[in-house]
Amino acid sequence: QVQVVESGGGLVQPGGSLRLSCAASGSIFSLYVMGWYRQAPGKQRELVADIGRGGTPNCADSVKGRFTISRDNAKNMVYLQMNSLKPEDTAVYYCNVDLLGSKFWGQGTQVTVSS
Repeated sequence: QVQVVESGGGLVQPGGSLRLSCAASGSIFSLYVMGWYRQAPGKQRELVADIGRGGTPNCADSVKGRFTISRDNAKNMVYLQMNSLKPEDTAVYYCNVDLLGSKFWGQGTQVTVSS
């Protein structure tokens, strides 16, 4: 079992920035594929960005150029830097750990973009 805890959500104005953090338990963090997903009201959960064991990032087209995913294996952490936020980025953001096909989720953190 992997424990996953997100932090860093909040209310921000359009054009602003937020940084989400995710801590995952376990001594083999370097083997985890880490991802950020989001779910807006009435919509399905969607992949925002993920980062592989080797550190290669991948972002959804809707956030490319605005969001950056990174990981720190020494700290068992993954981050999502979100810039130029838009109202349509409003959602609950979830951190996901994929360990050789087994998926573990955090409880989610709310991001609200509004003036």
